[in-house]
Amino acid sequence: MELIQVGEKTYYIKNATNIGIYKVDNKNIYLIDTGNDKEAGKKILKIVEEQGWNILGIINTHSNADHIGGNKVIQERTGCKVLAYQIEKSFIEYPILEPSFLYGGYPFKELQNKFLCASPSKVLDVENNLPVGLEYFLLKGHFLSMIGIKTSDNVYFLGDALFSEETISKYHLFFLYDVREFLNTLESLSNLNGQIYIPSHVNATNTLAILIELNTNKVEEIVGKILKICEQEKTFESILKEIFDVYHLTMNPNQYVLVGSTIKSYLSYLHEEKKLSYEFKENQMVWKKI
Repeated sequence: MELIQVGEKTYYIKNATNIGIYKVDNKNIYLIDTGNDKEAGKKILKIVEEQGWNILGIINTHSNADHIGGNKVIQERTGCKVLAYQIEKSFIEYPILEPSFLYGGYPFKELQNKFLCASPSKVLDVENNLPVGLEYFLLKGHFLSMIGIKTSDNVYFLGDALFSEETISKYHLFFLYDVREFLNTLESLSNLNGQIYIPSHVNATNTLAILIELNTNKVEEIVGKILKICEQEKTFESILKEIFDVYHLTMNPNQYVLVGSTIKSYLSYLHEEKKLSYEFKENQMVWKKI
């Protein structure tokens, strides 16, 4: 983890999940996300203590486990508050909801791991609880009610609103809850006028244009793949298998629920766009291109 200053009051810790820091005064700070587990939380605490800072609060952009994993240990050691938006608050307080939501039922034990199910923390709604100097804004699409944070230094923390070229090239499919809203968010990002932008899994940058294009193009590519697959009637499981085969991905419990849930979101999107239809035949749901 490396501490980097990007504004008078704004810093971030470069990490697998970037951690934002905002100084409300010379002593006190707020964190933006906390990484993927207890060990990440301990490393954040060490960096903060070395600077002589005091953590007043944590703002979670959303409730995915790799953004809230350090919450519990930091909250227990500092007594800080945790802030999140709407339904994300419930998922942070009751992390079993994430693997349950992704799987669509009670998650078997292999799904109750630190990548999908963080430790719980107590949460307040971000509304009316942010310190002076910070603003939140909606970033719909990736998860249920994700937000971004703008600091008084005109620095934007963007959560998982877009993904890096390296991630896209390696995994192809990044998790999406609402494809249409994700595309709308990408379009809205082009209207921001920040000094620097810090997505959670991308190096800090002063321009978003290339990232927006990369993410948009990949969504459009996946739409094309699904429509091609569905030229013949296919069940969800068949579509999922063919997507894994096309992109040379390897199935495991985490990938099954993450990519599977994402493919279902694409199917919903394409159905609403009147590009796919479904029928029930011989007690199977089959999808077909219109």
